[in-house]
Amino acid sequence: FIAQNVPNSDWEKKVTEYFKEKLKENNATNWVPSLNDVPVHYLKPNSLVKFRCMVQDMFDPEFYMGVYETVDPNTNARVLHFGKYRDVAECGPQQEIDLNSSQTVTSERQTFYCVPVPGESAWFVVVLNPQFHAYISASQARVSPSTSYTPSRHKRSYEEDEDMDLHPSKQKEQHMGNAYESCVFSGSGGDIHGCVEPKRLETEASAGHHLISPNCSPPLDLNFPLPGEKGPACLVKIYESWESFKVNDVLEVYGILSVDPVLSIVNNDERDSSALDPMECMDTVEEQRVHSPPASLVPRIHVILAQKLQHINPLLPACLNEEESKTFVSNFMSELSPVRAELLGFLTHALLGDSLAAEYLILHLISTVYARRDVLPLGKFAVNLSGCPRNSIFPELIYRIIQQLVPASYRLQMTIENMNQSRFIPHKDYAANRLVSGVLQLASNTSLVIDETQLEQGQLDTKGVHNVTALGNLITWQKVDYDFNYHQMEFPCNINVLITSEGRSLLPSDCQVHLQPQIIPPNMEEYMTSLLTAVLPSVLNKFRIYLSLLRLLDYSISDEVTKAVEEDFVEMRKNDPESVTADDLHRTLLVARFLSLSAGQTTLSRERWLRAKQLEALRKARLQQQKCVNGNEL
Repeated sequence: FIAQNVPNSDWEKKVTEYFKEKLKENNATNWVPSLNDVPVHYLKPNSLVKFRCMVQDMFDPEFYMGVYETVDPNTNARVLHFGKYRDVAECGPQQEIDLNSSQTVTSERQTFYCVPVPGESAWFVVVLNPQFHAYISASQARVSPSTSYTPSRHKRSYEEDEDMDLHPSKQKEQHMGNAYESCVFSGSGGDIHGCVEPKRLETEASAGHHLISPNCSPPLDLNFPLPGEKGPACLVKIYESWESFKVNDVLEVYGILSVDPVLSIVNNDERDSSALDPMECMDTVEEQRVHSPPASLVPRIHVILAQKLQHINPLLPACLNEEESKTFVSNFMSELSPVRAELLGFLTHALLGDSLAAEYLILHLISTVYARRDVLPLGKFAVNLSGCPRNSIFPELIYRIIQQLVPASYRLQMTIENMNQSRFIPHKDYAANRLVSGVLQLASNTSLVIDETQLEQGQLDTKGVHNVTALGNLITWQKVDYDFNYHQMEFPCNINVLITSEGRSLLPSDCQVHLQPQIIPPNMEEYMTSLLTAVLPSVLNKFRIYLSLLRLLDYSISDEVTKAVEEDFVEMRKNDPESVTADDLHRTLLVARFLSLSAGQTTLSRERWLRAKQLEALRKARLQQQKCVNGNEL
């Protein structure tokens, strides 16, 4: 494109258009290797890759040589080069860059530090399994463990690289295939995730190796929000419209993979620190280390195309506004009723025969913040599931069930130790000039399950009090106040919070549902595992589509129904002025909203309003009954 369009600048626009069109052909997006699934050392440098990620931090804009000229000192021959989509200037052995050339053009790009979506569910592996194997089959002739980490990379010509034996090992393919097949229905009790996640497969070994590498001392913190997360963190370099992206956005990017070993030079402890002229480099050593990590550990992606994702469910079309997507939605909506009935039955069994709790869990799982009025987030529906047995495996098993249904989730064990020691709130590190992540830096629509049954007697220190306060603010206002030392900055969020507790939770919630088990299995873990195993993968996929799709539907209330609801509420207040409050009206309207959406209806009907009132009456009666049994339990 450069050769065809010089001296015009149209080549940049044509590159973007070319890839945009190519990715629409023959399901091409499925054939582009993903850094989420394929370890970086199996990908060829300077090839096209994709990455599904969350923006964890934004670095300062970066200047680079968009156009530069090289000159051969012997012949004085000059060659014009373009620096876009590159980290290192292209310069032959007998050439030098002419920094004073009149042809030089300095351009600007924005760098985002991106991590895999925190808490991304393991079932992605199974859903994407056919695509991964298709990629492996098609790319055996061109994919190999990259040797870009070694200096010998510079000593081989491109032709020699092409002639290499580029077959990935059969052992790796077999290992990953077995991991995929055994993933969803694993009954392992040791890992709360229940199975191996995609970013925990081969990337775990490589990341672990680099973290203790002698070239990185002390070990580099990849700044994942959740403890125990592994996967490829990337420096994503965007050339246009970067102002439309912000911290915590979930993106899918297509771009050029850059793992040039030269990029790791600032992390080499053997370098002579005196070589860095303080007048030329104003960055601190900490900042250089964070902003220029080894490319083998934190690869760079030069973005050609980037889009903000409405959702991350791979079973749904990425954009629901396109014609093909509308057909998919209408076909699924036509069979919504039996899917809801099956899901209700499934969750009723998971909640030990409690169908009322299962109804509210469905409403919770499809809830989402759809608007904000001043500081009030509308649509949040945090549920407190009380009545969970203390020191039981039940809350963990309920989390495993939820984990199999939603795209991203995390279980927070509310122990005194976790409250006092964990970093919940992201804060700014000015020495390294980066945002240090915290547990509450989560992507939109993540399911956060807080296990309060783990709470024992003890003393919260100052950090623990701040963490509990942060949880309360997240639940009530759907915001997290990031700590910038001299001030706090509000970051709005959209997190579905489910609190499991023995009695009423210490944390605020929109709705408390007291669990009333109808059955007590002798072996709880065996019961839950058999429940999951009994569900066909195709049915499980329908549940996943159902919960993700209904969050994205529009909803409205007609003037006629609004008037009827107002009159009904006035009548309720007359009959019971003491116990019926404005909060009750707000909660009942929320229940009615999610009841309607759960049935595929985008407007409120009289029948759904009456059903919402009925559910609320049953829920309150159960709480009152529990209060009578246990005195001040509530």
